[in-house]
Amino acid sequence: MSPSTAGLIGILAFFFLITLKMPIAYAMAMVGMAGFAYLTTTSAAFAMVSTELFSTFSRYSLSVIPMFILMGFLAFHAGIGARLYDLAYKMVGHLPGGLAIATQATCALFGAVCGSNTATAATIGAIALPEMRKYNYNPSLSTASVAAGGALGVLIPPSVIFIVYGIAAEQSVGKLFMAGIIPGFLLMFLYMLTIYITARRDHTLGPAGQKSSWRARYMALGGGLLEVIVIFAISLGGLFAGWFMPTEAGAVGVAGVVLVSTAKGNMSLAIIRNSLADTTRTTAMIMLLVAAAVIFGRFMAISRIPFVMAEWAAGLALPSFVIMALILLIYLLLGCFIDALALILLTIPIFLPVAVDVLGYDPIWFGVIIVMVVAMGVITPPVGMNVYIVKGVSQGVPLEVIFRGVWPFLFAIIVCLALLIMVPGLATYLPSLIQ
Repeated sequence: MSPSTAGLIGILAFFFLITLKMPIAYAMAMVGMAGFAYLTTTSAAFAMVSTELFSTFSRYSLSVIPMFILMGFLAFHAGIGARLYDLAYKMVGHLPGGLAIATQATCALFGAVCGSNTATAATIGAIALPEMRKYNYNPSLSTASVAAGGALGVLIPPSVIFIVYGIAAEQSVGKLFMAGIIPGFLLMFLYMLTIYITARRDHTLGPAGQKSSWRARYMALGGGLLEVIVIFAISLGGLFAGWFMPTEAGAVGVAGVVLVSTAKGNMSLAIIRNSLADTTRTTAMIMLLVAAAVIFGRFMAISRIPFVMAEWAAGLALPSFVIMALILLIYLLLGCFIDALALILLTIPIFLPVAVDVLGYDPIWFGVIIVMVVAMGVITPPVGMNVYIVKGVSQGVPLEVIFRGVWPFLFAIIVCLALLIMVPGLATYLPSLIQ
């Protein structure tokens, strides 16, 4: 059996194992080790696993993950999301669909201190859904707006997905963070426009709320946005300015959340303890995925699947953008079944060489495109992680109702993707400012 055939069988075996509901990390590690052993020897496979595990977990670059995750959980438990929602509601709550529009602004701002789509959906959902229920919002619009808004947490820095992509693709995390700013806020405005048009056409979907006074808006501005600006400035501002590295930026962000929340009286030992526990669980899950992906990636490398894919793409008599469209379609289909982190770690060794070496695309731009496509996966059936999270906090809204409401938001993501493909500078301009 040729190495490429063994690699293809390994990929099929991986999908078979996850259909049996085996955890993705275990499936990747098992298939990767077994395939490597088949193409080399059993002793070589054990040596590879032990070497890769040690080298992976001893990499300083991975320490950035728990830092930003801890910052996000501290912000979550300290109630920063609630104050941001109050600010957004006072600003735009009087518009048709105003509460859902406010939800998008809150998700974007909370994503700037959180970095997780699931945490953003859970936090803002718990705050926004009761308010939208009180104002008789259509359950499909209200729940879908939270699920889609949570995806902003993977685009607007700091983003755990960008960190993992940067590690897997060996790209600058700081540049990836910069690259996600414009696309992230562009997607937020497209979401807002989608909600406004939908609610304007049918006022029963999202009735307008009460208009707040300018004094109330000013008070909310000082109580909600100011702390996010401070945290963002001292953490990511220092990273972009080159004052410290990504791990140090995360540590400074943790300190910023603690100091700002303590000054407002919203920090306690219980919050710190809960945040550390949540961070430990989440970090362990991500680290296991990273280690399993490294093992699977070594198997893919010796099977020559990435090189075969690259040669196949180079031999196609098609424009590069058509090949890129096919890659994105594959990501979209896989994203319906595989978790975002696992999908990136699984596919980067295969598709990154094709996109960069064969098609000539910028790896930073490609990272933004892939993260945005992966963001579609968190709201599409059957996996749709954000949809399941929103269902858990929505008090009985059926899954099919939530999934029915996400289609306009999927269209907004497609429009945003098209703009990024037509104007790559939307993702590459800010990173180009970093030397």
